[in-house]
Amino acid sequence: MPDLMLLLQMLAMLAVVGAFAGVLAGLLGVGGGIVLVPSFYYVFTTLGYSGPQLMQVCLASSLATILVTSIRSVLSHHRKGAVDWAILRSWAPGIGAGALLGVLVAASLRSVTLQLIFGVLGLIIGLYLGLGRAHWRLGQAMPGGWRRMVISPVVGFLSVLMGIGGGSFGVPLMSLYNTPIHRAVATAAGFGVMIAVPSVLGFLFMPVQSPPPLSIGAVNIAAFGVIISMTLITTPLGVKLAHATDAARLKRIFAIFLTLVALNMLRKALGWG
Repeated sequence: MPDLMLLLQMLAMLAVVGAFAGVLAGLLGVGGGIVLVPSFYYVFTTLGYSGPQLMQVCLASSLATILVTSIRSVLSHHRKGAVDWAILRSWAPGIGAGALLGVLVAASLRSVTLQLIFGVLGLIIGLYLGLGRAHWRLGQAMPGGWRRMVISPVVGFLSVLMGIGGGSFGVPLMSLYNTPIHRAVATAAGFGVMIAVPSVLGFLFMPVQSPPPLSIGAVNIAAFGVIISMTLITTPLGVKLAHATDAARLKRIFAIFLTLVALNMLRKALGWG
């Protein structure tokens, strides 16, 4: 049994993380994983849990929360007629296959390697958010044929290695292929379901050395439960703030925030300080 005081500290810190992630999700429409993974890592290491597979626990716990939030999100968007089911159906098999491959690869990597991957990809996403332009296009419609067969598994694979849902890669991808932003956000929520379902099932059966308390496989049940509870409370607050704030400015602020988080993860992975 874990020490009761340590367990209470962990739950309190996770509650703060969940509240922050919920506000950001409502404010910026971003998936929680990009915030949750580094936050989980900070919480667990602060409390003294630093096993060789700690990043796998952070990724798996993040994806477990994304499973719930993505299902809720895609159903909400569907009621408004915003989901492009043709894109989702055609891209889902490749994304799911890539997610399964991501679990197998993540299970075999060292925690420091996953930190490095998160830092590099997070930096790329942050720079795109900050410097990208709405008029940039790679094509007038989402690719099909062999290009879809190549790109869709990559989306699922990289998302699992970062512990994130469909938004961080799916929304920019669809926007670059001329999908309206609201439809891209709604459809990317469906990408998140296809990423989370196979990956969470895989991580639940992954053997982990010295995991934080209340873990099943690589999924920390305490983190999952607390985060879901807090985001249900605080996401509406973020939505209200979003309607009262300039969207372009918010995007730039988040780009800076994400870039700093990615750089900090890279610093830790490289052993600097």
